[in-house]
Amino acid sequence: MSLNCTVRTRKFMTNRLLSRKQFICDVLHPGRPNVSKEELREKLSKMYDVRDTSQISLFGFRTQFGGGKSSGFGLIYDNVDAFKKFEPKHRVIKAGMATAVEKSRKQIKERKNRTKKLRGMVKVRGPKKSKD
Repeated sequence: MSLNCTVRTRKFMTNRLLSRKQFICDVLHPGRPNVSKEELREKLSKMYDVRDTSQISLFGFRTQFGGGKSSGFGLIYDNVDAFKKFEPKHRVIKAGMATAVEKSRKQIKERKNRTKKLRGMVKVRGPKKSKD
């Protein structure tokens, strides 16, 4: 059983507006069920000369039927600040750079119902006009 894997990138694009490089990542891993994202981050950091692996975001990996090949999406940010600014909150939390806010279901539902009441009142009444 071979433990090595091959990482290839395609559709590589530099996105200056979001200060990142984005690509589709194909991983060939014969004899293995899959490859961990941490291992892929290490390989990609060597390929693209990235100092900090926390700047790399990998997601959406699917293993092909029959195994041996997986593909997903990868982003390499220019710096950690750009990662925190542009990545979705759930991925920043998963990377360990932020903490999740604990809200109960009851709080969320109560807030939703309060805003529903406010919206309706504002629509009906409209802004108040002063009489001179």
